Amino acid sequence: MHVPDGFFTAAVSISAGAVAAAGTAVCLRGARRELDDRTAPMAGLVAAFVFAVQMLNFPVAAGTSGHLLGGALAAILVGPYTAVLCMAVVLLVQGFFFADGGLTALGVNITLMGLVTVLVGWGVFRLITRGLNGRAAITAASFVAALVSVPASALAFTLLFWVGGTAPIEIGTVAAAMGGVHALIGIGEGLITAVTVATVLAARPDLVYGARGLAAPLVLRGADGDVAVVPERAEAPAARGVRGVRPFLLAGVGVTLVLAGVVSFFASGDPDGLEKVGEDQGFLAQATDHAFGEWALADYGDVGGIPVGVTGVVGVGITLIVAGAVGRAARRRDREAVQESGQKSGREDATV
Repeated sequence: MHVPDGFFTAAVSISAGAVAAAGTAVCLRGARRELDDRTAPMAGLVAAFVFAVQMLNFPVAAGTSGHLLGGALAAILVGPYTAVLCMAVVLLVQGFFFADGGLTALGVNITLMGLVTVLVGWGVFRLITRGLNGRAAITAASFVAALVSVPASALAFTLLFWVGGTAPIEIGTVAAAMGGVHALIGIGEGLITAVTVATVLAARPDLVYGARGLAAPLVLRGADGDVAVVPERAEAPAARGVRGVRPFLLAGVGVTLVLAGVVSFFASGDPDGLEKVGEDQGFLAQATDHAFGEWALADYGDVGGIPVGVTGVVGVGITLIVAGAVGRAARRRDREAVQESGQKSGREDATV
């Protein structure tokens, strides 16, 4: 559901850009509480995985395809603040290197595919898992959260286009069309999200942000009553640090490269939900050419004649580098804040 250039007026594009920039800045600050030496590399993997799976369009109806948005998945795996950063990185890489999503619409895309999907997906997930624990509950909640996030983003697009689109629309008709096709796409999103979350839960449950605090504590019954004790096995993976998570990360990168480099050849060539609705409702013609549309990597190699699998591997590499840089920046700001707090505390103690 990448919005191209030309769909929105300058006022809406600038306003959405301001919202996206402010939201990303808030999330960069909030990610400090979610990222540590283990989860920062995980965030890079999640961004690369979302990039790869977004290349894998799947058929949802006659002549229509869909692909993962990924906001709910990222939020469940690495936390909502970090998830927005992951989505922003993916959309930046797609827009600047592969001409996927307009540059003037970058703020719109980050708002719709980053902020909206993460906010709705994480909200639904937390609502369902409140008071529940166990892998089955987390997996089921992941499916529902991802499913709901996709039509929510589609309906947000419809409202935004009604307010400031470059073509008149019947909001009821377009909302029904966008909501209907993206509800079908949401089923695919839910399945991909649930399978991915269940797989990570089975291999490294400590790396699933949404599973933190959901495990039931070990209860020891003594003469003085019941005493709840946090299981040692739940703490052990965290104690292993970066070295302990490295094999999982390497395996995840391997799977991501296979998806982008091999499975991408089998992706559906049908237009996605936004393109199909735009064509049927008469506003697709408002799209203008991308500024980087003649680059060799544009449209994932179609312009330059590069095999899609090669561009997919290149995209995964770029995403890993950019996401890693963003993660390090967030961690550096966190360390600086801790150091400043310690220095301030030391000065106060000296004064006393």
